[in-house]
Amino acid sequence: MKFIKKDAELVKLKAEDQNASSEKLRVIKSIKSIILSLFRLAILVGVSYVILSPLIEIVSNSFFSDSDATDPMVYVIPKAFTIEKYTTVISIMKYWKILFTTVLSDVLLMGIQVLICSMVGYGFARFNFPFKKLLFACVVVMIVIPAHAIMLPIYITFRDFDIFGIISLISGNGLNLMKTMKPLYIMTILGCGLNSGIYIYIFNQFFRGLPKEIEEAAFVDGAGMFYTYFRIMLVNAMPSVITVAVFSLVWQYNDYFFTKLFSIESWMSMKISALYDSVANALQLNSPTITQLYFNAGIVLDLIPVLLMYVFLQKYFVEGVERSGIVG
Repeated sequence: MKFIKKDAELVKLKAEDQNASSEKLRVIKSIKSIILSLFRLAILVGVSYVILSPLIEIVSNSFFSDSDATDPMVYVIPKAFTIEKYTTVISIMKYWKILFTTVLSDVLLMGIQVLICSMVGYGFARFNFPFKKLLFACVVVMIVIPAHAIMLPIYITFRDFDIFGIISLISGNGLNLMKTMKPLYIMTILGCGLNSGIYIYIFNQFFRGLPKEIEEAAFVDGAGMFYTYFRIMLVNAMPSVITVAVFSLVWQYNDYFFTKLFSIESWMSMKISALYDSVANALQLNSPTITQLYFNAGIVLDLIPVLLMYVFLQKYFVEGVERSGIVG
């Protein structure tokens, strides 16, 4: 009986030791998880501050009054909150008119880019034709070579626009398309608009991933090539369509290179770039600090449409990026 009691006590002591060690391990694990969580939070807050601090400063300064701008005690939060900078900028920029013109042209260019680039990407993915690899290499070159490298030929082309010498033969001179949106539409229709090479590549990769049995079944049922493309293939490529549409909307809206090259004054990015001088001249301001407040208000007005676009299209955009296979 004594041996049995001793064995029972030993078993009990071992169980207590195991419980104590397991409890220590749980405490250590919980402390490690808390430390890791705090470390991640610190990194997240730090990175977010670095990225968002300029935007936060711009938004807060746009509500500053003139006295707040010169008061060293005011930081981020204004003492005399005012929207006077916004009303003045809207009046000077003719904001609503410029916004309507920019968004309308942006949507039209987006629709043309989605249609043309999807057709080109589908052609590269499904059809064999002479110089196919060479032409697709040209698409890759469109992505690699920056537009600044070919800005002079583009400018000369549209400053004296001619089609195989026909226009010069009829009128004696080429057409000067500067200060109009026609160059943007011509380039987009011809598949060489803003970032069209990237869009063609996205559609090409997506169409290559779709099974050919879909088209074969449509052809067996008597569907033609265009019917198959518009009613079947383009519908299945909707993730890529959404991705390209969002990219095109944002990049066209924020485009400054081509709008500056073609001197398109009725574009939002052009108005924003000239807003600082416009405000200083219109209000006869000599203080750069006060003028910067109006400029900050213009930047916020410029950002609002893009932010609204992402808010309403975020779900579809994320799904489109995931399903279209875009990485990096």
